Amino acid sequence: MTLALSKDIQTGALSAVDLVQKSVQAAQTENLNSFLWLNNSALKDAAAVDARVAAGEKLPLAGYPLAVKDNIVLSGMKATAGSKILENFVSPYTSTALQRLINAGAVVIGKVNCDEFGMGSSGENSAYGATKNPRDHTRVPGGSSSGSAAAVAQGLVSGALGTDTGGSIRLPAAFCGCLGMKPTYGRVSRYGVIAYASSLDQVGPLARRTEDLAALLEVMSGHDPMDATSLHAPTDFSSALTKDIRGWKIGVVQEALASGNSAGVLGALEATKAALKDLGATVEEVSLPSLANALAAYYLIACPEASSNLARYDGMVYSHRAYGSDLNEVMATSRGQGFGGEVKRRILMGTYALSSGYYDAYYSKALRARAMIAADFAKVFLGVDALLLPTAPSPAFELGAKADPLEMYLTDVDTVAVNLAGLPAISIPFGYEENGSYSNSNGLPIGVQFIAPILEDTRLLTISAQLEAYSKAAFLQPVQHL
Repeated sequence: MTLALSKDIQTGALSAVDLVQKSVQAAQTENLNSFLWLNNSALKDAAAVDARVAAGEKLPLAGYPLAVKDNIVLSGMKATAGSKILENFVSPYTSTALQRLINAGAVVIGKVNCDEFGMGSSGENSAYGATKNPRDHTRVPGGSSSGSAAAVAQGLVSGALGTDTGGSIRLPAAFCGCLGMKPTYGRVSRYGVIAYASSLDQVGPLARRTEDLAALLEVMSGHDPMDATSLHAPTDFSSALTKDIRGWKIGVVQEALASGNSAGVLGALEATKAALKDLGATVEEVSLPSLANALAAYYLIACPEASSNLARYDGMVYSHRAYGSDLNEVMATSRGQGFGGEVKRRILMGTYALSSGYYDAYYSKALRARAMIAADFAKVFLGVDALLLPTAPSPAFELGAKADPLEMYLTDVDTVAVNLAGLPAISIPFGYEENGSYSNSNGLPIGVQFIAPILEDTRLLTISAQLEAYSKAAFLQPVQHL
């Protein structure tokens, strides 16, 4: 599959250098705090793409301007994961997913902002300042892939890479008004991703068009010998774009229709259901009883994994190092200075849940709840092709509006179950909220979420392509164009 701009580069109608230069200039002058580090060799890389094309090489992503979340490593560039503890770390290697995209002709414009180590739902937890929502600079862009979504929605790049541990691609996609997809766990290699919670983390793409998602996934998916959890599975995603959903059954999750949803979100769901019916699908309500336990189970699994993964940042090897009178003081001071408040909170929660006397009461019980959630999904998928529910209970909220951590954690209520079960999911922009009600023309973007069975990622792309063709207005245009 080759994207439209890449086709123009392949035919000589456009040069990769010209396209990338526009993106670099836009990134240099952006006012969202989305880009942390620009790739100084971007124009050189674009010239290399033009040379490869001139030599007759077929590149499906020729000259594609790409932003990369700063917890995905690129050789020779900083990789801070939004944290001060890694502020001087320069990666000696490139992640598998990113290298595959580069091999296909994509050009990295730079590394973009994120909540520290991917821990956050709003984009406010970065040590380098909060990212702003391109639709309204007083509101959050969603997290943790805040810079990825903001850069795509603003039109600074054609697409971006993010990571999704409990909704960190889908939430910012919904808040900023673009597409964001979390693939089946193991579809995309995690080699070269700075870990938060290894059994939940997943690399995925953000873009403004479904064909971009399909093209990015098609290139970067597939087994990687460097990642034991990566899957041997088909990677033909472009074929999904030519199918339709006539005769499909879409289940609307009852438990996600609670009173906590805003009027705009409920209106977006109704509009989506009407569109699905017009496209030939049937829509019915289904139940996922264990969904009520997902948020608690998620934090009791993610935080212990974070506690284990982040133990390596102790000031001894490559992270920030403070000085002290002995080893313990060096480690404690380094971590105290380098980690932000939210990271410290989750490390403490995770360490507590794993401690003697509490392991069975918390962590072990959460693992059992995780199995129940996966079983509930498997059962409901026996009767439907995909599930529909909100991406978030509301559109983007104001910066600083959720100072209470527990209130912030509730933002993830509709997304975390997907990661616990290892399922693929997508957030699709479908309308707006304006003055407290649903609008199909103006206001804050609203995202609706679809979930498919394991390895049925193509169903999500088919649904997205169908809805995109059905309602161009719902698929928001970038604030500025390349």
